Amino acid sequence: MNKFTSAVKVLVVDDALMIVEELCEFLESKGYRCVPCESGHQAIERFKEDLDIGLVLCDLHMPGMDGIQLVEELQRLSGKHRAFEAIMLTGCADKQDVIKALRAGIADYYQKPIDLDELLEGLQRQEMVLQEKHKNQQLGHLNQKLQYLSESIDDLYQDLDKVRRGPQSVDRHDQGVMETDSVEMPAIFNQLSPRQLDVARLVGKGNTNYQVACELGITENTVKLYVSQVLRLTHMHNRTQLALALSPSNSGLRQRVTAH
Repeated sequence: MNKFTSAVKVLVVDDALMIVEELCEFLESKGYRCVPCESGHQAIERFKEDLDIGLVLCDLHMPGMDGIQLVEELQRLSGKHRAFEAIMLTGCADKQDVIKALRAGIADYYQKPIDLDELLEGLQRQEMVLQEKHKNQQLGHLNQKLQYLSESIDDLYQDLDKVRRGPQSVDRHDQGVMETDSVEMPAIFNQLSPRQLDVARLVGKGNTNYQVACELGITENTVKLYVSQVLRLTHMHNRTQLALALSPSNSGLRQRVTAH
């Protein structure tokens, strides 16, 4: 007989061992894998070790670290790259505690003694919320990659078009970086496209990929692609060699560096 098993693990935290055991036994019978903990500090270690943990059931009042402090620390550890949903369990539903818990990002709370069926329904709702968050994260990452790819392809097509039209057709805007530097370019750079040459000059001046990207209005990934192309086409091994080849004060050294 096939039994439902959730892909998400549940972190169950309570300083009362009996409650932890009861909750884990019930949830595991419903198809959830549980990670039992008796303190906030133990829960943090388990959370860091096990990336499958996505749901957190924790007691509000615990010695050392209460449930709100625990959830806030888990949020800090998760940052923007890991999502989880938390449900608070409390033996004393003080209004101020509940407000504080909700403000801390805790999704729901249940008062002890807990109705296990209600808790299960609440846990299932939060699992659906978590699944939606994961889907949105994946879509966000995919959209970002597609944006980088689109920008890179657009830049490459522009350079290809300029090369096909010939060096005489490069307009003044495209010469922006070249016009600001009167250094005579070694012959080995003649094969570069205008954009590749712009990147080479800026890298040669010691600019980082981020600085080059800002200067030319392209992404860092596109800059990395151009740097790789420049080094390959000029048969240079690294950025330092490229900088030496473009240095106005080392013409003799430039000739040796570029004499491949």
